[in-house]
Amino acid sequence: MRVVNAEQMRQIEEKAMHHYGIPSILLMENAAWAVVEEIRRWVVKTDKSEKDLSGRKAVILVGKGNNGGDGLAVARHLLLEGMDVTVFLFVSLKELKGDAAVNLRLFQGTTGKCFVIKGENQHRLTRLALAQADVVVDALFGIGLRGALPSLVEEYVDEVNRAAGFVVSIDLPSGVEANTGKVYRTAIHAQTTVTFGLPKWGLFLGEGPDYCGRVVVDPISIPASYFEDESISTFVLTDDVVGKMLPIRSLKGHKGTHGKGILVAGAKGMSGAAVLAGRGALRSGLGLLQIVTPEGIAHEVDTAITEATIWSAPGDDCLNVDAWPVIIERSESAQALAVGPGLGQNPEFTSVLKEILRSIRCPVVLDADALNLVALELGLLGLRNAIGPLILTPHPGEMARLCQCSVEEVENNRLDLVVAKAVEWEAVIVLKGSVTIIASPDGRAFFNPTGNPGLGTGGTGDVLTGSILAWLAQGVAPLEAACLGVYLHGKAADVLAEDYGWSGFTASEVADKLPKARRELELELNRRIRG
Repeated sequence: MRVVNAEQMRQIEEKAMHHYGIPSILLMENAAWAVVEEIRRWVVKTDKSEKDLSGRKAVILVGKGNNGGDGLAVARHLLLEGMDVTVFLFVSLKELKGDAAVNLRLFQGTTGKCFVIKGENQHRLTRLALAQADVVVDALFGIGLRGALPSLVEEYVDEVNRAAGFVVSIDLPSGVEANTGKVYRTAIHAQTTVTFGLPKWGLFLGEGPDYCGRVVVDPISIPASYFEDESISTFVLTDDVVGKMLPIRSLKGHKGTHGKGILVAGAKGMSGAAVLAGRGALRSGLGLLQIVTPEGIAHEVDTAITEATIWSAPGDDCLNVDAWPVIIERSESAQALAVGPGLGQNPEFTSVLKEILRSIRCPVVLDADALNLVALELGLLGLRNAIGPLILTPHPGEMARLCQCSVEEVENNRLDLVVAKAVEWEAVIVLKGSVTIIASPDGRAFFNPTGNPGLGTGGTGDVLTGSILAWLAQGVAPLEAACLGVYLHGKAADVLAEDYGWSGFTASEVADKLPKARRELELELNRRIRG
């Protein structure tokens, strides 16, 4: 599914209205119905014996523009469903224009209550209504917001965030910028955001993910062909998209046909990183795993991951220049190679990295300390050009070192930066974070929606590196292997969160849930195919 900025969404809507002939009032009506259906879904989920909305209380917060018009249409439909509806307008009646004004008149023709907020005078009334509301609909600001919310609105937003009712935002939580996800002072904390046409960048960038809750995308009757604009190069991964990337195993398959991967990892005190990466690879279906690690920890690694073949290279504490003959020999028949987990930052190993980048023709993954060594000599990446595929998997700190900027600059410019560097370095880049972005050398970028804060624990990045290595070795193309690895890694954490919540599970457990995450994806795709 494509993801758009505010300008791209406006262009799609304009095309739908003027070229396809869809009346704008119909788009607004469809948007309202999508919100109503999501409220109905919430009612059924919270009370399985109840599907009727009647008797429940709803508060609708309305701003100017189409977002406010959507909210007024929602208010009318909820009233017709039997709900007790109160609208609070944060705009004068005469400021509502076009379709929004039409929906105001339609609502005024009902028995619903409507109040214009002019200042502090209505604060007590609003606070009381919010305290009693079963549902709160945020229709204050849509994709047009830039900068902070008006101070008057901010005070009421804080009241919404303290309310006990179900909070649903229309298109974007008010206070979140559509293109950046930036929140300047405060924003609506929605439990669900119903966005229209296509999801917006701000739902995946900046603070957006912290405020949007569950995201529901409704096409509001815009033809699917209008969303296939080739100029839109940003996507969100979905079960359907990722499922098509999964390699199909033959009944005649064996360990030799399921890929051979080489993992160069580990140093004294960090043998666990090599083990976790290896476990991630094996749990992702790799047929043969060979680990090149220093002599000083080879026995530890061998004992911890018995399914792998361990090749020790000279060195008690960390790998050095003597590791290259072992690596090149092991790599001759390999389909993929990954370097970095727990490697340490021995300057001597930089010469080995040079040889890997300019000599190994199978796909290469650089992670962790391999990236830190590259950051000390960025010209190394140029050695890879036209030799073979390259995947980099930095977290924000590593990306900052690679880009010679601050972590704050990385976080404030995640999308543009990772795409620019993927093109410049001719590499697939996996920029890790609460919403990981996978960028391709051709300028495309993919947001990953799976995963949760439970992944914020030591070793989960090593598991991801091993998983990407496995998919590459099984013949999956580099961009798809990165997407598969990231998506299923997050999905494994989501499986664990069903039992443990968002904390307390370990990287080893994430690795062990990778087969279940894959199986759940396969079953879901089969269910959809069979209808």
